[in-house]
Amino acid sequence: MDVSTINIPLQNDILVQIDQIANEEARTRVDLISEAVSIYIERKKEWQGMFKIGKEIGEKLEISEDDVMKEIKAYRKEKIQ
Repeated sequence: MDVSTINIPLQNDILVQIDQIANEEARTRVDLISEAVSIYIERKKEWQGMFKIGKEIGEKLEISEDDVMKEIKAYRKEKIQ
């Protein structure tokens, strides 16, 4: 596995939190940040997949994003009453 080193500026309060969590888990900053980035990328892919499926279903049912938002607002309004 090829590895590259990068420099990332972080706010001090975030770095303190990273260090606290890494210390609690007996890990390094690098391990913690690498895992966080991997999780973010995986979650991003999952969301993209869900949006793609939603778009395909919308096209099949001939409904737009605006139609979906109107339905959500109507449902919420009905639930409040």
